[in-house]
Amino acid sequence: MTTIGLYGGSFNPIHTGHIALGSWLVRHHHVDELWFLVSPQNPLKPAEGLLDDAARLRLAQLAVGRQRHLRVSDFEFHLPRPSYMVHTLEALRTTYSEYEFVLVIGADNWHRFPKWYHADEILRNHRIIIYPRPGFPIDETVLPAGVVLVNTPLLDISSTQIREAIAHDPAYNGFGLDSRVWAEIKAKGLYTLTS
Repeated sequence: MTTIGLYGGSFNPIHTGHIALGSWLVRHHHVDELWFLVSPQNPLKPAEGLLDDAARLRLAQLAVGRQRHLRVSDFEFHLPRPSYMVHTLEALRTTYSEYEFVLVIGADNWHRFPKWYHADEILRNHRIIIYPRPGFPIDETVLPAGVVLVNTPLLDISSTQIREAIAHDPAYNGFGLDSRVWAEIKAKGLYTLTS
């Protein structure tokens, strides 16, 4: 059975750290493919500054390009909102019964995981891969069955920092972004204070 790593997020915007993580997980055989699941709105995050769905999806598609084992998905765009991961996983299992879906989340999200809607149900039905994030230590000895911490490279890039730099730093040159993503952001005037 093909194992799909499901990496959900607002990707506002997607950056080179996201792509590097996905490629690493495939290359090190933790998953067969990785899907960047662009989320309409994370129920635990504020909507302020969130680009519309189509714009974020387009940036993600540009960043992934033609990489064979990486894919961008708008699956959650077609589900009721707010989008809860437990419902997304259930719908994915029904739609793609030939795949096993493994949830990929950062250590910061693992710290918040008990607040997720029906977190216990996710744990019962799915494996989870945790990747490191600065400032969020994980004690591997207390992780539940089916949850693993993988030692991915620690890339300290954040979408929030990138948005702030675009809006306030005239010298910002697209650091942390794929060149196609940066070109699209500049061409459309995305994340500027007037957009």
